[in-house]
Amino acid sequence: MAKWLLSLSPPRPAPLLVLPSASICSPSTLYSPSSSLVTPPISCKLSFSSIRSPPAMQFVSNRLSLSKSKRRASVEDDTSVSSAFIADGSEESVDWVAAILPFLFPALGGALFGYDIGATSGALISLTSAELSGTAWYSLTPIQTGLVVSGSLYGALIGSILAFKISDTLGRRKELLVAASLYILGALSTSFASNLNLLLIGRVLYGLGIGLAMHGAPLYIAETSPSKIRGTLVSLKEAFIVLGILFGYLIGNLEIGAVGGWRIMYGFAAPVALTMGLGMWWLPPSPRWLLLSAVQGKETLQAAKRNAAQALSRLRKGKVSNEALEVQVEKTLESIQSSNVKEEPKFSEVFEGTSLKALKVGAGLVFFQQVTGQPSVLYYAASILQSAGFSAASDATRVSIVIGIFKLLMTAVAVFKVDELGRRPLLIAGVGGLILSLFLLGGYYSVGQSYPVLAVISLLLYVGCYQISFGPISWLMVSEIFPLRTRGRALSIAVLVNFASNALVTFLFAPIQNLLGAASTFFTFGIVGIISLLFIISSVPETKGLSLEEIEDKLSKG
Repeated sequence: MAKWLLSLSPPRPAPLLVLPSASICSPSTLYSPSSSLVTPPISCKLSFSSIRSPPAMQFVSNRLSLSKSKRRASVEDDTSVSSAFIADGSEESVDWVAAILPFLFPALGGALFGYDIGATSGALISLTSAELSGTAWYSLTPIQTGLVVSGSLYGALIGSILAFKISDTLGRRKELLVAASLYILGALSTSFASNLNLLLIGRVLYGLGIGLAMHGAPLYIAETSPSKIRGTLVSLKEAFIVLGILFGYLIGNLEIGAVGGWRIMYGFAAPVALTMGLGMWWLPPSPRWLLLSAVQGKETLQAAKRNAAQALSRLRKGKVSNEALEVQVEKTLESIQSSNVKEEPKFSEVFEGTSLKALKVGAGLVFFQQVTGQPSVLYYAASILQSAGFSAASDATRVSIVIGIFKLLMTAVAVFKVDELGRRPLLIAGVGGLILSLFLLGGYYSVGQSYPVLAVISLLLYVGCYQISFGPISWLMVSEIFPLRTRGRALSIAVLVNFASNALVTFLFAPIQNLLGAASTFFTFGIVGIISLLFIISSVPETKGLSLEEIEDKLSKG
């Protein structure tokens, strides 16, 4: 009777169907991680359009169409191994639990790089103090001091060259395993060094780990993380570097009063590196690298497809159907085969046409990132604060912790605002503030030494402006602007330029400061900052909202 009465009742108004934002992602906004280490998340418009639902059959049809459109959006993302899928193959909300470990262990490689920067700031005070060093060779010359500080950077430079040669052969996972081993060996060698030469050897070994980790970590994260959060995770990897710096400052503050405290500051990296190594041993290889090896003839195609499917299933904690795995592996294989990677480009191609224009921008950014004084300010932060009036070593290291926290907060601002405000505005505003802070530091050492708070304000301004400009944006743009065919080689050159200029500036800071004085040194950095600002205004394009192909086309026409 109830059913009969319902059948006689007038039809109800059609309910409102609210489409989820993921369902109306525009395929034109998808980015290709096969051609970039950093892939911004899919740009979607949030729609609450009210749509009258048709009868039941039409409603079901619409839902099926919706599921198909989701699949199509995922398929058009040519690194589909990174997409998150549910049983029927449609894209679903990201499983953060499954995503966190494949991000965390590689990101520790970046954190250990940052830790070296922060720990060195305090270790330098401890190592060169007659009371705190615990050695008979504490009295270091400016040249020796520069070698201690920059030793890891020279190792990183060598590691970057090695990565250029061996990374594709080893794969991302094994490259990070080697990096973790070198981190452990370098930290222990430095911690137990009985003379300056052994200390320098340990610093170089640790630096080799930095070079390999900074190459392998972004590749592994980009190739294994879900597509929806890939850009966020790669950017957060940079935040882990800052977190490492902060942790280095913290350990330095805790051990600054102990005799031989510098040994603990450097040695503390060993257990962290061990954690990284164990994590990478447990994680599977990158599915994309497995397929790339097959395309290049290093493994049979069937074995590579089987291993890639198994690796992807492990990365998604078995929450992906076999059918979806097969689709993802096939689509990724097609993407790699269409990228013309079987035949490697000639090295000379990097210096031709659009690639040369991109190289000028990318190498220029990472060069000015260093020669405006960034490594010097970070490595020597505690020493600068001591000369600014915080005479006690513990006071200087405590203020360094404040600087590290501020640096982390400003990095978060850049991560969340770069796609909203654009690259150029943040670069121009940040570098402008950076120039002001350098001239304030120069002015402090010239006439304002009775106001130690001025040094702290200047350092905070420098750190904040750097973290919204050169810090994250230089590497983001380097990952965006190189053409696909020459991206690997061009990126290696940019990394080499970065570490070479970093090591040079860090090594020369102490001798130059001894020769010219602190005021003239920071004024010199300020003048270089003005040159870098002119370079950004005249040469750096805006890439916000552009696909990788559009960026390449923009450079070719520029």
